[in-house]
Parts: sequence; structure tokens; C-alpha cells
Amino acid sequence: MVRFGRWLAVVMLGLATVPQTIAQQRSRMAKAPEMDPQVVAAVKEVSPAHVKATIEKLVGFYNRSTLSATDPVSVAKGRGIGAAREWIRSEFERYSKDCDGCLKVEMQSFIVPPARRIPHATEIVNVAATLQGTDPANAGRIYLVSGHYDSRNSDNDNVTDPAPGANDDASGTAVSLECARVLSKYKFPATIVFLAVAGEEQGLYGSAHYAAAAKAAKLDIEAVLNNDIVGGNRTPHDTMQQPQWVRVFSEGVPAAATPDEIKLIRATGMEDDSPSRQLARYIREVAQQYVPAFDPKLVSRPDRYLRGGDHLSFNEQGFPAVRFTEYREDYNHQHQTPRFEKGIEYGDLAKFVDFTYVANVARVNAATLASLALAPAPPANVRLITKNLENDSTLTWSASPGGLAVRYEVLWRPTTDTDWPPQNVEAVGDLAQTTLKRSKDNVVFAVRAVDAKGHHSVAVVPLPER
Repeated sequence: MVRFGRWLAVVMLGLATVPQTIAQQRSRMAKAPEMDPQVVAAVKEVSPAHVKATIEKLVGFYNRSTLSATDPVSVAKGRGIGAAREWIRSEFERYSKDCDGCLKVEMQSFIVPPARRIPHATEIVNVAATLQGTDPANAGRIYLVSGHYDSRNSDNDNVTDPAPGANDDASGTAVSLECARVLSKYKFPATIVFLAVAGEEQGLYGSAHYAAAAKAAKLDIEAVLNNDIVGGNRTPHDTMQQPQWVRVFSEGVPAAATPDEIKLIRATGMEDDSPSRQLARYIREVAQQYVPAFDPKLVSRPDRYLRGGDHLSFNEQGFPAVRFTEYREDYNHQHQTPRFEKGIEYGDLAKFVDFTYVANVARVNAATLASLALAPAPPANVRLITKNLENDSTLTWSASPGGLAVRYEVLWRPTTDTDWPPQNVEAVGDLAQTTLKRSKDNVVFAVRAVDAKGHHSVAVVPLPER
């Protein structure tokens, strides 16, 4: 697992290093990864029509506020958040039936006492579908995609007027459901969880509960893809939207970092190399390979300026997590009771959603989840030897857990760059260390594991080893 606690574990002392031969030291360009037919097929199966149907169905529940109706009569009438969560569960169960019961569908329920934006004790329910990994040695590795299915209008406590929530966040919920529909048709060594949470609009309650429970259970969640406001807003005459871009936000200094860990980050200049930031880079690489017409833009912030979302709940528990959000939000179409005022139409309505755009976001999510779940686990204990002042750089690591890796690759980028250039990959074979003729003062290194078919893990930046 590449969560921060492992990434900045205590540096082992006295690690023995064995000099390599000249042939081992020689730089060898790694072979470009081939496209996996299974991932290609899954991406092709993502359907804008299915996305549209999901979003319109969620909008049809009228008001999905966390505080809205959950009683049997309202559920039977298809009104309120209770009806919405029952429908989401039924969709997951329908997908599971189509794959001979491959999904484990669960409702995670808990009570939130009165609090800010929670005027009375309220039941919050997360709905999850788990596609268990097929390899016992790798099934403990979990990759998770999420969106929040609750909505709100202009007044947090208003559960009588419409709160359609088409973009915020039926769009993200549709991504999670579409990934479940498509990926449940395939098998992966690692586990994938498709999640829909509630209570986001009142303070990230659903995701906070799920993430805390996952940490308490010591689950190995290696990546969280949170989709929130991914509708590609289509306000008439808005020429500033970018329909081929989606922002991917990732934390730099991890929220779970201790003071000593922050000190080490500052000393080594690793503010741009958190596990979440490496996950974001992996997402972009996968998108360039499988969804080339759609461009994830990596944003070096935890979220939008002074704002937040469900991925932060996972960051706070030490899990790598990122947020997908459309390039340009229209605040007249978020948290607004539908109405016309002074010639402006307010309301988060389905007609302002670009369903093709949402499908492209779903394709990037599906391709990323599939690539991660097919790949070996990242190498462990990655270290950069710093015992001596020298221009050569020696890296060591422990074998990738799970037995899928057959070789390793070292990535490097100039310290002036923010991403791994695709040509800067050095193949080092099935080794546990390598010495490169590159100065650690001028480049940033990372190591990743590769399996026999070319699937590779997220990159791991080394810690200093004295």
C-alpha cells in the first residue's frame, strides 16, 4: 500500500548495498506499455445513454437532501433520499445479477447527532458494491471510486422544494455506477469498490465514516477516485467551459503527515510527491493511453480554493485520494432552488449536464481502476542511498508484495519538472537495487513494479537512506 504512513516510514539503518556491474548500471529505455485488451473493451462499453438515464433517475427523486424523506411511503412514491439509496442498491444488485453475483452489495448505516447543518439526529447511509479480487495474494489491495448521491437547494434545511442535484452530484454518482456496470463484467487480481455516499453537503459525513471505518479495519485502500461535479456544465452561451478537460485535485503535503514527516518533506523537497500526487500522475498517464481525446489537468491543490470534498476524508485517514471536477463550474446551477430571476435560470438541472462529458470522465475512472487492479502492488521500502556525497544515485527497494511483478522500472524527472516525462524510464530488470549515472541533486526518482504483461504500479518516490 502506498499510503503516507508507509511512504514516510522510519528509514532502515545499515542496509547493505552491492555494487552493480557496468552492464546493470547502463541506462536502458523501458519498453512503452501496451494497451490491455480488457481495459480497451471496458472503456468502449461506457455509455453516455446509461449515464444520462442514471442522472435523470436521480434527479427524479425530487429532493435528495440528507435530511429528506426516508419513510416507506416516500420510498414507495420515489421521493427523497431514502428512495434514492434504495434505487442505487437495486442498480448494484442488478449489475451483480448480470455477472452471476460477482458484486457484494452493502448498505453502511449510521446516525449523526444534531450538529451544524444537521438539525436533528439523522440516519446516513452509504451504498457500496465490492468486486472482490480473484488473486488471494492481491485481493487485499483495494481501489475505490465514489460520488455523493445527496443534493441540496438554496436552503440546507429545505426538503420540500426541488433539489435536483444533476451535476452536484448525480454526475459523480453516475460515474461510480457506470464503472460498476462496466467493470463487473471482468475479473481483476485486486479488489475494486464502487461507492455512493451521503451527507456530503452537510460536512462530508458519509465519506468520513467510511474512511474512518476502513482505517479501523486496517483495509489496504491504495487509491480513491472521488467524482464530484463532473457534469461538464452547459450553460447557454458560456464559451469558457473546456469540454475536453477535467481537473484532478491532489494533496501535496499529506493531511495525515506528522510534524517529523513534514520536516522530512521540507528537507527533501517532496512537497510535490505525495502518494495522492503520484496517483494523479498515474491517472493522467492512463488517460493519455486509453482516452486520448480527453485530458485530465493535474491541479496541485487538495481541492478548489478553500473548498473541499469527500476525497479529503480519505486523505485525513492516510489514504491516497484525488478529486475529479469539471473545468468551469456555474454557481447558478449549484445549491440553488430552481427558479427564474432577472432573466437567469437557477437550479442544478439535468438539461445543463453534458452526458458525453460525464461518460468521458467515467472512461478515465474505469481505465484507471482497471489498470490499477490488474497491475502488481508498488515496490516496498524504496530508498535513495545518501551515505556519501557523489553524483551517482543508488536506489534500493523490497519486492512488490503479491508476486505479480517480474521487473522494475526507475522513473526520473528534472527537479524543474512537475511530471514524469514518458521517455525518462529506465528498465532495471528483476533487481532490488540499481545505480544510475544521474545526480539526486538534479532529478527526482521513483520506482514502479511491472508484471509480465506490462501493467505497472503507481510510482513510489524513495526516502533517503543514510
